[in-house]
Amino acid sequence: MLIRTVAQFAQLATLILVLTSLGCQKDSEAIVSIALHPTNANILYVATNDAVYKSRDGGQLWERLPSFSARRVTTLAIDPQFPATIYAGTMADAVYKSPDGGQHWLPHNVGLKEHVSFINEFVFHPTDHDQIYAATTVGAFYTKDGGREWEERMAGMKEVHIVVSIAIHPRDPRILFAGTTGGVYRSDNAAMGWKKINNGLIPEQELMGGMALGVNALVFDVVNPDIVYAGTTKGLFRSATRGDQWERIGQTLPDLFVSSILIDPVEPKTIYIGGPSGVWKSPDSGQTWSAINTGLGSLNIRTLAMSPRDSRMLFVGTNGSGLYHSTDAGASWAPLPLTATPARS
Repeated sequence: MLIRTVAQFAQLATLILVLTSLGCQKDSEAIVSIALHPTNANILYVATNDAVYKSRDGGQLWERLPSFSARRVTTLAIDPQFPATIYAGTMADAVYKSPDGGQHWLPHNVGLKEHVSFINEFVFHPTDHDQIYAATTVGAFYTKDGGREWEERMAGMKEVHIVVSIAIHPRDPRILFAGTTGGVYRSDNAAMGWKKINNGLIPEQELMGGMALGVNALVFDVVNPDIVYAGTTKGLFRSATRGDQWERIGQTLPDLFVSSILIDPVEPKTIYIGGPSGVWKSPDSGQTWSAINTGLGSLNIRTLAMSPRDSRMLFVGTNGSGLYHSTDAGASWAPLPLTATPARS
């Protein structure tokens, strides 16, 4: 799939500018992606603008992992069934995979590399770890064999090439949502076909403008997956009808741009969002919000992560002051400097 028009090219350039809006941050100050081990709370990975780091002690000590691409890493993901396997998406160098906790990396790009794509996100099938979906700047892609071969899954997304985020239904993996620069699409057949579902999200006529609405994050409610939240460049939205109709929530938030969303699986009415005005928390499914930024050195939030073993344990990646950790559900934050030790052989 090629970028055929000046408008599409400008849209791509603008998106990359947004996603890398950190400017030229110094070493490890801009946290691009956080990946947490599914069962061992001490192991986590972080990608910055210049390297990938790993900690084996909850973020107190770090090792800078061996370099595997001349391009910047844009997203990390840990195989949920075999967590020694790590996937890294890059800017213009597609996908790399490590079978040994980041010590060695190999490209996994068949069907993808020729598109020279910026990888925005990986999403795993809930029961088959070899099935993975990738959101990229040239569309949605799918692999059934752990990344050995990728195939494009864009049928129905005629107007959109740039896919920013993907979410998979926790109980019915045939249902997927894709967040794009043209709003939200839903697939009911494992991404074989997509349908635009923007009612209440943005008027159709406004979508004609480049970067009219970028959908940065999509999250299913863990109790009732018919409820979906969308964090966009123009606000936070909620749908209780699997995306058939959206409503705007969080009108009191000081900034419309939402970069990341978390839902507490223990208390699913509790929602966290991150954006240019810090981290915000809602106890009532997004009706009321309070800022939870005590201890943060920067309010420009790039990414959020929640421990799969303890929902009170949170991590924040900022665009300017590094990584932070909370053990009290965001009531306070402490910095975790990426002080690197030599990589293990």
